[in-house]
Amino acid sequence: MTRITLIFLLLVALTATVSAQNKAIASGEKLTYTASYNMSGVLTDIAQVTMETSEVKTSKATLLRLKCTAATYSKWDNFFKIRDLYESYVNPNNLTPYLYNRDVNEGSYFKNVKYTFSNGTNTVKSVMKKKNNFVENKSIKINSGTKDIVSTLYYMRILDYKSMSVGTKKSFTILFDNEEIKGIITYLGKETISTAIGKKECYKLAVGSSEANVLQGKNSNFLWLTADENKIIVYGKFKIPVGNGELKIKSASGLKN
Repeated sequence: MTRITLIFLLLVALTATVSAQNKAIASGEKLTYTASYNMSGVLTDIAQVTMETSEVKTSKATLLRLKCTAATYSKWDNFFKIRDLYESYVNPNNLTPYLYNRDVNEGSYFKNVKYTFSNGTNTVKSVMKKKNNFVENKSIKINSGTKDIVSTLYYMRILDYKSMSVGTKKSFTILFDNEEIKGIITYLGKETISTAIGKKECYKLAVGSSEANVLQGKNSNFLWLTADENKIIVYGKFKIPVGNGELKIKSASGLKN
């Protein structure tokens, strides 16, 4: 239960083995979601997840900051309090990551992880901090195309679903806690659903993973992305060993298209 934020993010994370150009995401976008979890047989709203983009200028380049936060609603804080931050600084054209930061605050649990990507050499400098002054520095060799969890989350939106036939599969690799996690998605076609921002025609995806302790069953987890030029996530369903839940959009502003 205390790691529910990771489950939500893993549910919606994917990347492909081909390159793509960003025509869907711009600075100033804000998406807000309600995260629900099945508690004693009842699907209960427990947290808010917010995704925001902004422009960051450095001495060498202009980057796009992708920021994801998750916080339990106050009435649940005494039960399991979540105040998490995940952010990635990427090339705005193809969402290649340069820097990644993760601050996890869940009850008495704290962890900070920072990645510096060297994409030319497929290496990552990792700095991990925990309580009691624990610090771990590592240099990690990664596969070409491996991304952090946040840039992966956004990269899914620049894939060309229009050209996919039903049943098309795409693989993905995420660097998380200094390990590469393998996964796969399957395109299931279009489906129209009702959401808090209106009725939307969507691309439906089945999300799976080769890591049994992360996601269970290749057809137990689904995502719905709007079938337009923005391709925002409007709904998600997941199933894990300890239960199931949903991610539902509440509001969307600052969309590029």
